[in-house]
Amino acid sequence: MTIADIKLTGLSGGTVEGGWAEELTPADNVHTVVEVVADDGRVGVGSAFTSRALVAAAADLLRPLLAGERADEPARVSEKLRQHTFWQGRGGAVEHAISGIDIALWDLFGKVVSQPVGRLLGGLYRTKIKPYGSLLFDEPDRLREKLRAAVARGFRAIKLGWKPFGRRDAATDEQLVRTAREAVGPGVELMVDAGGSDAFWPHGYKWALRTAQMLAGYDVVWFEEALPPDDLAGYAELRRHSPVPIAAGEVVTRRQSFRPLFEQKCVDIVQPDCTKCGGLTEAWRVAWAAHDHNVLWVPHGWNTAVGLAADIQLACAMPVARYVEFLTPSPYVDELITVPFRPDADGLLTLPDKPGLGIELNRDALARFGT
Repeated sequence: MTIADIKLTGLSGGTVEGGWAEELTPADNVHTVVEVVADDGRVGVGSAFTSRALVAAAADLLRPLLAGERADEPARVSEKLRQHTFWQGRGGAVEHAISGIDIALWDLFGKVVSQPVGRLLGGLYRTKIKPYGSLLFDEPDRLREKLRAAVARGFRAIKLGWKPFGRRDAATDEQLVRTAREAVGPGVELMVDAGGSDAFWPHGYKWALRTAQMLAGYDVVWFEEALPPDDLAGYAELRRHSPVPIAAGEVVTRRQSFRPLFEQKCVDIVQPDCTKCGGLTEAWRVAWAAHDHNVLWVPHGWNTAVGLAADIQLACAMPVARYVEFLTPSPYVDELITVPFRPDADGLLTLPDKPGLGIELNRDALARFGT
């Protein structure tokens, strides 16, 4: 069974607001569905957190390396792509495209052998995992409404991030966190994402430490992206002194680029995004490296239902895993597959019992959002 074709569908029309909301509209395309078609007609599905234009350009580069390759050896094939594109990629959009292809190859492999991807990644340690609802901060009244709606949808953990947090003053930051804690009560876990990968992030170590000390008073589970992604020395110092765990890593690609985060003890929680970092293969490698360094792996997933499905499979295949990120509400999560993921009465997601990623694309929704 060999690779016969790659199909790309950019998603537009349901794009949720981002931390960069002034630059992003529902019509913008920042996610691409990747389908790898085998010569026997079977199809594997993946997702890349990158526009179709960039994924298509990378796919043109990668197609000669994929043509006629085995369609049931995801780790070897994606590593071949990585090793042969150092001079025209080595991270960035090319790695993002490889990510989507790799996820699709794992899905296809699972379908070929009638097994869930999690079992193929080494075995299942669990069949349920807690999702945290991922939302943006907002003005207090709207923030309360967002939070109450998320709790009503079944989430028992919620992460809040970006604007206006960290963009005005310390009093506003504390007001937002206090509002959130009062809205959800003590029984819902809260995480805070400063969004330090935003353009021209103005804050450094001392701001981050003061903010972490404030967050500790509201029982915040972790403090994410408090600094720009490349400030490794700042992260190491912050992790040493922060009273709350420090998380980062969503913009990092390739397993080698995660190594300094572990070796320099920069984070308590590492957050690779399998739709960007190199696919399930690289995310699996990073997750095991985190385990070996006693760092908690939590996947980043400002994502589609396909990326969420991949995260659930990997979370069930790791010996220590506590959460997956669940962008909510989002048409690309809620409508893109025929059986959408939903938290159960205990606030957990269940590993699908079908082969591969365990999902089926809703072709009507794909056509509606496709670009």
